[in-house]
Amino acid sequence: MSACTVHVGFGTWDYVVFGGMLLISAVIGVYYAFAGGGQNTSKDFLMGGRSMTAVPVALSLTASFMSAVTVLGTPSEVYRFGARFSVFAVTYALVVILSAEIFLPVFYRLGITSTYEYLELRFNRFLRLCGTVLFIILTILYTGIVIYAPALALNQVTGIDLWGAVAATGIVCTFYCTLGGLKAVVWTDVFQGGIMVAGFSAVIIRAVVVQGGIGNILNDSYHGGRLNFWDFNPDPLQRHTFWTIVIGGTFTWLGIYGVSQAQVQRYIACKTRFQAKVSLYVNLLGLWAILSCAVLCGLAMYSIYKDCDPWTAKCVSAPDQLMPYLVLDILHNFPGTPGLFVAGAYSGTLSTVSSSINALAAVTVEDLIKPHFRSLTERKLSWISKGMSLFYGAVCIAMAALASLLGGLLQAALSIFGMVGGPLLGLFSLGILCPFANPVGAFVGLVCGFTASLWVGIGAQIYPPLPQTTMPLNFSTAGCNISNPGTEGYWATSTELPVLTTPLTSQAIERPILADHWYSLSYLYFSTLGTLVTITVGIVASLLSGGLRQKVDRKFMLNKEDFLSNFSFFKPKQEEKVKVLTWTPYRIPEEGTDNPAFNHIEMNFTDSKEKVNGVHI
Repeated sequence: MSACTVHVGFGTWDYVVFGGMLLISAVIGVYYAFAGGGQNTSKDFLMGGRSMTAVPVALSLTASFMSAVTVLGTPSEVYRFGARFSVFAVTYALVVILSAEIFLPVFYRLGITSTYEYLELRFNRFLRLCGTVLFIILTILYTGIVIYAPALALNQVTGIDLWGAVAATGIVCTFYCTLGGLKAVVWTDVFQGGIMVAGFSAVIIRAVVVQGGIGNILNDSYHGGRLNFWDFNPDPLQRHTFWTIVIGGTFTWLGIYGVSQAQVQRYIACKTRFQAKVSLYVNLLGLWAILSCAVLCGLAMYSIYKDCDPWTAKCVSAPDQLMPYLVLDILHNFPGTPGLFVAGAYSGTLSTVSSSINALAAVTVEDLIKPHFRSLTERKLSWISKGMSLFYGAVCIAMAALASLLGGLLQAALSIFGMVGGPLLGLFSLGILCPFANPVGAFVGLVCGFTASLWVGIGAQIYPPLPQTTMPLNFSTAGCNISNPGTEGYWATSTELPVLTTPLTSQAIERPILADHWYSLSYLYFSTLGTLVTITVGIVASLLSGGLRQKVDRKFMLNKEDFLSNFSFFKPKQEEKVKVLTWTPYRIPEEGTDNPAFNHIEMNFTDSKEKVNGVHI
């Protein structure tokens, strides 16, 4: 018997706060469906007319990063394993710098809508199709996780049906994303980001008051071994060390910020390259702030439960339920604050899922529909884009069921990114950094990288790493009141959630020799493995298949002029002519001017005799 005295249920003000968040999000979508004449072209719907500015895009990037996986998973991670997770601050800085200075200049210069258009321009159409398919698979799987996470929190706090909450998440999100396009996605992200920060702040402030000051929280964390920031053990099997977080985390998140359509689509929608770069660097400040809030919540959780761990005492069924349990425990006397937390978790899902749906619609229209149906007008493409948003919203709701089989939310999310995102990062890196990489080498590298990362990733799910590699910290139930029967309530009696949130176990499975070595590789290295195998095999295969004999246009490569190009004294003296999509030349934009990306490629293929550079299309 455990001391689970938390009472489940929403009050009137909780519903008001939660419902208000949903209503405002929907209103923003309706507004941008009609503002400025509505979403009349695919450019308006998918790219916001390429007129966005840095600050809202930066806040949107931050909000979509701060999904419900962050709200629920990171504090639980810190509570169970300590503050080592805060080393991700270094990782985020490296990711933003590399994205802004290596990938952004190339994508922005080409004025592309789908990042996978680059693969056709640099290699061939088949690799573009491969990249698109892998992105669609990756995004749908990840979106399933971030839909499932807040539904779990909502179920635990209110008792509302878990899968009803899953459906509600997807429906609300799909509604405003389908109506308002990228502008609605960005501005709802800004609003929802504020709600998430408010939810975190309410928990932190109340925890500090309950514990008698931040000093007591840090003191309890220190004596409990939670302030374990630095571990320089180079062993790649250790789940979280300085090296796995900095090296493995950089590869994992670079696959998101550097080449993933969901992130790239927003910052290349800025009206100048300078605004695009600023959006990434301002976003870095937001990432640091979010990380600090999440880590502090985890430390506060340990300080409060250092003598009576709710998980060990069976008050909760899985670690991902610890954060909503804490909210009910310390905020139940403050009407509206539990609703604020759930609204924050829900906002994290809405921001991430809406970005994913918009990105999925973009790559489907640009990579799968436009190349094969060239007679479609911009008006028709706009309606098709909205239809794709609606379709992918439904698909993501259905895929949320898969998240229930993947164990811990945070690790499952990053594992998926690593297994699929790593090889894609390697493919783009080959194109941008290696002038001798050719289509044959790129394809062979992609297949080998994807095979390697999928092999180790699936093996890790079947044969979970041993405790000595995950390094869980100690918990205590010495202070639990076990003489209070009948208080477990909903937390302990739920029969559905333990099955849904418990990772696969290997107690009845004989472990092969690979299980304790290869399959025990830190999940953060999945992306590193996929990227390095793709690049290494791609280089070798390219050299063996005549890559040195090919000539690659410099506009598809990273140039020395791209570094520090926002400062006038670093600008090249002469502008370089480049070609975009239709191979019609245009001039590189100078910073501070309007984005020219669509000025020269408003494609009207209704006339089958139209020529581009003298060639019929």
